[in-house]
Amino acid sequence: MQAGCALVGGETAEMPGFYPEDEYDLAGFSVGAVDKSKILDMNTIEEGDAIIGLASSGVHSNGFSLVRKVFDVEHSDLGAYADRLGKPLGETLLTPTRIYVKPILKLMEEVQIKSISHITGGGFYENIPRAIPEGFQAVIDRDAVDVLPIFQLIQEVGNIPERDMFNTFNMGIGMCVVVKKEDAAKAVEILCGCGEKAKVIGEIQKGEHTVSFR
Repeated sequence: MQAGCALVGGETAEMPGFYPEDEYDLAGFSVGAVDKSKILDMNTIEEGDAIIGLASSGVHSNGFSLVRKVFDVEHSDLGAYADRLGKPLGETLLTPTRIYVKPILKLMEEVQIKSISHITGGGFYENIPRAIPEGFQAVIDRDAVDVLPIFQLIQEVGNIPERDMFNTFNMGIGMCVVVKKEDAAKAVEILCGCGEKAKVIGEIQKGEHTVSFR
């Protein structure tokens, strides 16, 4: 309903520590078609292009094997109120994944989007490079990433290095969009008008095909 599309298939998923031995999960996914003329072309990316981050609603659906291990969920009281989170830990972990389809479609009507990266499993380091061409890197302003309290808690309880956190979780940014620098302010305005928390979090620079923080 939120995305305005139908689920027409599924896949298998391995989730260590969640399912008993010899059991597995069936998960749904969506598939669609797009006119060739409307396909986003990351090869239009140039140095200086802006990277806009759309806030996530929480952990979304990735990294839960690590989450379960960090909080030892089988032996924890997930219903206990957590001052740090403003709600019980279990309720925070079950916050639904934010769906960005309609705001992105609205943005595409008014601004040229060069590429999009959905920050899922693999975090920033694995997902963003897939949406930029060789010879360029994504330079992220660390202070512009509003890390959600749940990720701060995971990092502290699990004693996890920050790089590993950004290589596993969305850290508060569920999607990144690359647009021309001169279109950035307009893009942020449109996305915020659609109810998203969006802002410029970095830029494209020439260099090694990776993600770096400054």
